[in-house]
Amino acid sequence: MNNTMQEMVDWIEDHLFEDFSLENLGNELGYSPYYCSFKFHQLTGITIKRYMSLRKVYLASIELKDTNQKTIDIAFKYGFLSQEAFSRAFKGTFGISPSVFRKTPQPLQTYVKFIINSRKDGFSMDISQKLKIGALQNILHDQFDQDILNILNGQMMYEQFYNHQLMEKSDYVPFNEAMCSNDTTCSIFSDEFIKMRASGHQVSVQDYERITVTPLKPLFENKYKCMVLWFGDDMFCQMNLLTVLAYLEQEGYEGKVYFHMVKEMTYEVEETDILLEGYKEIYQQVLIHHHLPEANLMPVMYQGIRLYLEYLKEDNEITAFIKKHLGMPQDELLQQLFSLFPHYGLGDTQYIKMIQAIEERGM
Repeated sequence: MNNTMQEMVDWIEDHLFEDFSLENLGNELGYSPYYCSFKFHQLTGITIKRYMSLRKVYLASIELKDTNQKTIDIAFKYGFLSQEAFSRAFKGTFGISPSVFRKTPQPLQTYVKFIINSRKDGFSMDISQKLKIGALQNILHDQFDQDILNILNGQMMYEQFYNHQLMEKSDYVPFNEAMCSNDTTCSIFSDEFIKMRASGHQVSVQDYERITVTPLKPLFENKYKCMVLWFGDDMFCQMNLLTVLAYLEQEGYEGKVYFHMVKEMTYEVEETDILLEGYKEIYQQVLIHHHLPEANLMPVMYQGIRLYLEYLKEDNEITAFIKKHLGMPQDELLQQLFSLFPHYGLGDTQYIKMIQAIEERGM
């Protein structure tokens, strides 16, 4: 079935900008149109229509950023019937209009072609990107000497940077949290925050401090002229990034802040200059009150927040997929979840917790 599904995805990609026809897809694969639609939704957790819409608007965003083509020509090229329809789809996906994005390009969450049998073995740095990362670091060192702290999303990314000798001049610390899971408090890294986060993760306060707080001592104790935040484009990373930005604002940090977005599929790095303004309020609205904020956001953070609010629902696209595949061996189910929902960025722990909760509710 995986081979058939990959053939289906390949055919959809080959006909992404044509008048799509379920009948033609079915004829190509030898199945009924209904079966193709049903199996795609069942095995990917998303409808064909939604998949195609997300792929087209993402590919169009690349042309908006990298070419001088007229917006209306890009809209028609990617299958939208009008510039207005394209603008609605673009803003609905990224939280920003095509015209604003074109004037000031900002990081977006990538939406790549489905590869059904792909595996997620953790962050793995593409060594070919080392020179590019080194060039970014050298530019920052020319400006700030060695008064720079790099905050990396998680221990694995930290170790990858260390193993590839990307830690030559400035300080690096890992942010070992999963802010998309469990409750939090307004005052970040207060005693109340630490106790609540430890309880949510079902570890002792001592273990939480050892794993999460102690590695961040340079952040708490030293004065830096520049903070560089290395986070991915998925929901997991964006909730962590939001927390770090809110903390810096909470502490009245006055130095420069850069967001270096690491694209997991390509390991390219995109740099964005961050102004610390409003993130503490956004953190509270999102991670405490679970509301979509009205503030203007980086598109990638807007996407992450939308996914986070979806993830919090008892019935969401991930739980729907799990319910349909509870009979699958857990290791196989986990690999399917990693493959089909990379934009959430969840790991084994989060998925196993969801699987167990669904199994318990079904008993």
